Amino acid sequence: MSPAQNNDTPSDMKAPTTRQKTPELVAMRPAEKRAVSLIASIATLRLFGLFALLPVLSLYAARLDNATPVLIGLAVGAYGLTQAALQIPLGALSDRIGRMPVIVGGLAVFGAGSLLAAYSESIYGLVAGRLLQGAGAISATLAALLADATRESVRTRAMAVYGIGIGGSFLLAMIAGPLLAASFGVPALFVFGALLAVVAMLLLTAMPRNIERPSAPRLIDFRSAIRPDLLRLDLYVFALHAIVTASFVALPFLLADRLEIAASEHWKFYVGSILVSLAGAVPLILVDDRRGKTSTIGIALLLIVAGELALAFGGVSVWSVFAALVLFFAGFNFLEAALPARLSMRADDDVRGASLGVFSSAQFLGVFAGGLMGGQFLAGDRPERVFLMCAVLAGIWLAVHAFDESRD
Repeated sequence: MSPAQNNDTPSDMKAPTTRQKTPELVAMRPAEKRAVSLIASIATLRLFGLFALLPVLSLYAARLDNATPVLIGLAVGAYGLTQAALQIPLGALSDRIGRMPVIVGGLAVFGAGSLLAAYSESIYGLVAGRLLQGAGAISATLAALLADATRESVRTRAMAVYGIGIGGSFLLAMIAGPLLAASFGVPALFVFGALLAVVAMLLLTAMPRNIERPSAPRLIDFRSAIRPDLLRLDLYVFALHAIVTASFVALPFLLADRLEIAASEHWKFYVGSILVSLAGAVPLILVDDRRGKTSTIGIALLLIVAGELALAFGGVSVWSVFAALVLFFAGFNFLEAALPARLSMRADDDVRGASLGVFSSAQFLGVFAGGLMGGQFLAGDRPERVFLMCAVLAGIWLAVHAFDESRD
């Protein structure tokens, strides 16, 4: 037997195959990297127009005529209602006619809603503009396009990049929102959001042309999109966004009224806490990507509960609020990336857009519910009541998750 034949042993042949089956060793292809970066950029630009309003909108809405705590909360979360109503039909529509037309139309509607809100002088006009912003419901379609453009072996990392882009948008918005509002007014933020929607449309022209979309079924079977394992994730994302929206109804009032910090300085708390929170969120993402441990969700929920309780009972000083936000954002940033990654891998290919539509509908319905709950519990100028309500909601979620784990 020749040396060449000796090298061709069964064990040598198995080694490369074993390495190829290890998910963390599979590299993204150039076309995948390009698609992921563009889709993440589009989502980042669109969401910047929403995130930049979070730290300033409730204070701005409180100064408008006829403002009440409930209407303030509605102004913050109203876009979630129309997002929730339209994610499923637009996600399903994208399965039929393609992702690009739906994304372009959604960006145009979002821009129109931004302009309506910018030039409205009453809280009712502001709410109407926020509802129209939400009608550009393309989150599910963007996530479906990302799944179309990537292989399953790299999809968790692709979704993590997508989530990190959203996190980066959130971070930048926390800086720019208060500063731009202080210099030019909150209406300028709405106008800027409309301009970013136009830029996002232009980015679509650079997308790879060879992305294969699953063949659309002649009759969409929504039962595949509402399987129990997917509905569990839908419930999770509803709770996550209800908590974060309600928290941001109350946070500006805590900082401005209780700690007596100017609105233009709020970004320092948000940015600093988000940066420090990455020390907890990134390791959770890496562990989840390599092993898919369900325990990582439980850890993230514990961080959120701890952060909300610290805000409710210890939000009396600069450093206690900062530490509470670090805990909260560590859990939130991980879950924001992990939940859509889990759903995209479990959903059937031919109804992925519809499945992500259900998921996004639950997400934005949580935004709407969080805005209403935050406004209701804020009554009487008691932001700590909002944080306690959020801690209870996160605690219930943690208990449900622990029960589900014990059954699996």
